[in-house]
Formats: sequence, C-alpha cells, structure tokens
Amino acid sequence: MLIWIILIIVPLLFGLYAQMRVSSTYNKNVQIPSRGGITGREAAQAVLESAGIHDVEIVPVEGQLTDHFDPTHKRLALSEHNYNGTSLAALGVSAHEAGHAIQQKVGYSMMKFRQVMVPAVQIASPVAWGVLSFGILLASLLGAKALGIMILQLGVVALVVIALFQLVTLPVEFDASSRAKAQLVNLGIVDADEMHGVNETLDAAALTYVAAFVSTLGNLLYLLLILTGGRRDD
Repeated sequence: MLIWIILIIVPLLFGLYAQMRVSSTYNKNVQIPSRGGITGREAAQAVLESAGIHDVEIVPVEGQLTDHFDPTHKRLALSEHNYNGTSLAALGVSAHEAGHAIQQKVGYSMMKFRQVMVPAVQIASPVAWGVLSFGILLASLLGAKALGIMILQLGVVALVVIALFQLVTLPVEFDASSRAKAQLVNLGIVDADEMHGVNETLDAAALTYVAAFVSTLGNLLYLLLILTGGRRDD
C-alpha cells in the first residue's frame, strides 16, 4: 500500500497541483496588460522575424492554453486570448511557442529527437492506458502465467517510450522558455520589470511537464514491481 501511494498517488497529486498552479497563474497574469500594448500574435511575429524566420504561419485556435507549434506544417497556433491579447501571460506564451520555431530553424537536437519519437508515442499511449486501466487487473487474475506477464511487459515497454519522450520534452520546453524570455526583453516587447508575470506564467507551465514525467515514471516503476514480484512467485 505504501509503495502504491508513493508511486501512484503522490505523482497524481503533484500533477493536479501543477495543473491548478498553471491555471491560476495564467488567469492572474492574463489580467495584467503589458505597457507596450503589443498582441501575442505581434510578439510571436517579432520573435520569428528577429530569428530570420519568415515561413511560419501564425493562426488563432479555440480554447484556453491550446497554444502549440506544429513543426511539420510550420504553423504556430495561439489560443484566441493569447493571439489577440496584450497581457503578460499572452506575450509569454506566444513568445514561448515562437521559441519552438527557432529551435527548428537552428536544428536543436532535443527537438529533433522529440519529433522522431512522436510516431512511437502515438502507438505507446493507448497501449499504456489500456494496461494501466485494465491490464493490471487482468494480469493479477492470470497470476504468473505467460499471458499475464506478457501484458505487464507490454505496458512497461509502452511506458518506457512515453517516459523517454517526456524526459526529452523537458529540455525542449525549458529552452523555448529561455529563448522567449530573452527575446521579449531584447526586442523591447516588455520592460524588464514586467518580466515577473512572464516568468511566473512560463515557469508554472513548465511544472506541468515535470509532473507528467514524474507520473509516468511512477507508473512505470509500479508495473516493474508487479512484474518482478510475479516472477518471484514462479
């Protein structure tokens, strides 16, 4: 029971905390307008142009914090509040996504590795979800039989792929935020004393990626404990 709490419940609570923090931090800083009155779209465009990037399309998308950069189609999508907004949160998030476009232009190795892993993660995610949702129960009913062990092994492989992907994602996200923070000040989009709101927003967002990795790692270790425990019973 203690192991289950440490590996499953604690990471779950950490993830919930990270989600609440990013939501509350964003909602606070989205209410603080920047002095320059530049929109998120304009900020992203300025960051891109300063890096010599002229072939990335900036488009609005529905939802909150649905912002992302699509390197395959060279499309930078900003949620409507960030696309049109002039808040510190909007500028921080928009510049962060532009930071990903800069990573692609300069050939940032971790971003390349992350993109190579995308197809494998798309396969691994439903497998991991299925094993964690139903596979553990089925494997426990089967005991140490070959099928039960195979189900757990399949879940372990899937979680290893996802954990590696999430681990690689961390430096990608941290680097994009670092580029964003530097460019916002260097280009005069925000004043230095306004950076607290930007830093707070981006740091809270980064915590969600850390929480996701910790949660996956906890699930992976839990499956490994079940699997090795089952083998001892042979």
